[in-house]
Amino acid sequence: MRKNVIDIVTMGCSKNLVDSERLIRQLEEAGYRVTHDSDHPRGEIAVVNTCGFIGDAKEESIDMILQFCQRKQEGQLRRLYVMGCLSERYLKALGKELPEVDKFYGKFNWTELLHDLGKATPTIPTWERRLTTPPHYAYLKISEGCDRKCAYCAIPLITGRHQSRPMEEIVAEVEHLVSQGVREFQVIAQELTYYGIDLYGKQRIAELVERISQVKGVRWIRLHYAYPTHFPWELLEVMSRRKNVCKYLDIALQHINTQVLTNMRRHITREETYQFIERVRREVPGIHLRTTLMVGFPGEDDQAFAELKEFVSWARFERMGAFAYSEEEGTYAARHFKDNIADEVKQQRLSELMRLQQRISTEVQAQKVGLTLRVIIDRREGDYYVGRTQFDSPEVDPEVLIPAKEGTLRRGCFYNIRITDADEFDLYGTKA
Repeated sequence: MRKNVIDIVTMGCSKNLVDSERLIRQLEEAGYRVTHDSDHPRGEIAVVNTCGFIGDAKEESIDMILQFCQRKQEGQLRRLYVMGCLSERYLKALGKELPEVDKFYGKFNWTELLHDLGKATPTIPTWERRLTTPPHYAYLKISEGCDRKCAYCAIPLITGRHQSRPMEEIVAEVEHLVSQGVREFQVIAQELTYYGIDLYGKQRIAELVERISQVKGVRWIRLHYAYPTHFPWELLEVMSRRKNVCKYLDIALQHINTQVLTNMRRHITREETYQFIERVRREVPGIHLRTTLMVGFPGEDDQAFAELKEFVSWARFERMGAFAYSEEEGTYAARHFKDNIADEVKQQRLSELMRLQQRISTEVQAQKVGLTLRVIIDRREGDYYVGRTQFDSPEVDPEVLIPAKEGTLRRGCFYNIRITDADEFDLYGTKA
């Protein structure tokens, strides 16, 4: 047990990661040494930043808390704190079930931790953080919460209404991060196309992206978690015109059958979804779309699932994930629909859909062979340098492998790479 050392573990999404990075910065300013996601935690204090999105994520967070409870019982840990989405949602219940935890914080009051540790809150901007990502890229959270209230989603119950950050504050954060060497920004929000409505009375995501793209030193901007209904089409105009806005859009569509979409409270139809995809691809030629789909939502019969497979075959998403519906207490779906599709049927449909996407992904990757693409280098791994194109977000998308024997490539730098081979997951190339 190392005195004055705090171990922070982050569960779940990149939005949680930003919160952990902010906390790390404040703790370090207060005089602590902090490790993040250490394989071998040794600090006298631990903080677990939890996820509460779906059943599997909740179980992983509970398991992590229990591991640290065990360390505390064995005398290897002096204090244990828990924060984040799971803690926000089940604050009272967790307190009763896990008395080993010294204090539970919610999604937004974790800044009280310094006070509880007997430290004054640092006088640094609240958005300052110590990056846990490689130094050349960062996640940029532009809002909290969500007003969409999809039937299956517990996020609004956890995070509350959509709250946009002021545009000037976001731009100031970007300028600060660029001064530290960040070149690439993953713009994230629970629903980024809603940005600005609460503060400015209208959607201003296009203006925000434009302003970020004008900051000197910003080389790539990539957009995550958009919503198709009332989509701000001016955003695509910015994407087409500004060279440092990647031709990449992460937009969860969930399904294609109109009745299932209605039950999900997605406020869009099958026909409108097809038209949406056609317009996006027409206005931004070469764009790569990442989407997430759901199988097994109440009301998804065999015909609805067949429609979903037909849609995936037609849309040929460059990036796609899927998951099986799990009922979340307190949601509209839990109150109004019976979860009556058997788990084995859900898993069968999930496997079938992902096998279809695997074939599509392999074909999409193969089409890049022979092209020369701009690649940013993330790291060296064994005999290869590992990088990404503008179409690849960190952690979730394919990577580009370049033989190290060809010469030294610097992390965080851009190179023109000729693609020589491809498989389902990765591209292979040589320096052009």
